[in-house]
Amino acid sequence: MKWNKYTLTTTTEAEDLISSMMMDAGIEGIEIEDKIPLSEKDKSQMFVDILPEGPADDGVAKISFYLEPDQDNVEMLAAVQRGLDEIRSWGVDVGAATIEASQTEDKDWINNWKQYFHQFYVDDILIKPSWEELKEEDKDKLLIQIDPGTAFGTGMHETTQLCIRQIRKYLKDGDRILDVGTGSGILSIAALKLGAGYALGTDLDPCAVTAVKENMEVNGLKEDQYDVILGKIIDDPKVQSEAGEEAYDIVTANILAEVLLPLTPVVIHQLKKDGIYITSGIIDDKETVVVEAVKAAGLEVLEVTHQGEWVSVTARKN
Repeated sequence: MKWNKYTLTTTTEAEDLISSMMMDAGIEGIEIEDKIPLSEKDKSQMFVDILPEGPADDGVAKISFYLEPDQDNVEMLAAVQRGLDEIRSWGVDVGAATIEASQTEDKDWINNWKQYFHQFYVDDILIKPSWEELKEEDKDKLLIQIDPGTAFGTGMHETTQLCIRQIRKYLKDGDRILDVGTGSGILSIAALKLGAGYALGTDLDPCAVTAVKENMEVNGLKEDQYDVILGKIIDDPKVQSEAGEEAYDIVTANILAEVLLPLTPVVIHQLKKDGIYITSGIIDDKETVVVEAVKAAGLEVLEVTHQGEWVSVTARKN
């Protein structure tokens, strides 16, 4: 079915008040477009190291809302207009306050994104979504099935591929692996498929717990082969204790450089003697600072590898 879409042009000053007014009027969902720069808090919560430069803030905001065709659109628009008039009477600049009408298709947004994720290779490892058929020529390859969802990590990003290659290089049969910031669990899955005996993931996002379980199941891995802890291992003694000291042959951390700096001197306590520390998520201009942090934590840097503008640092606890 088609939805009626209405886009109100207003000011950034008024957008919060107008949004609240619309919700009070019974509009269940809105979209806001503006050019307000991200705050430092916003930036710190993003999983990217380089943010694109946005256009300058021009003070204009566009607020869109959707109404069903059989809904009383006339009455709802009248209610929005009354709300605008009231906000204007408070001395708030609501700008042009024009409303543009259009229609949009009711698409299957839950599944529509699947057209953008297809199988790919990391050397001779095949990574594919579960809905794609396994080709005859790929039946001898090591297979990892990942369904992108609410948790971070499909394997397509260079940093994940760098980590997978280093895990493959240093992993021994039966090794125990700690995967900090596990997300979808792809690094843990890769390690288990390559012969690890056990994998523990930690993450701050509750969605990761569900995602890891689902992805482990689709890869035929058993519940006694893995676990996930929800929490911040950097500064949460409970998480550190639950993970265990000197319990892992390999620790991986595919996280931003800013997180690796405080993480490294803490997480080395989870590593066994002669254990391997594999990091990535590092943009190339932060390579030196991460390498120095790894050395300062008492680790021996074994390799620094690159893919595109991204870096992986591999070290050993002597």
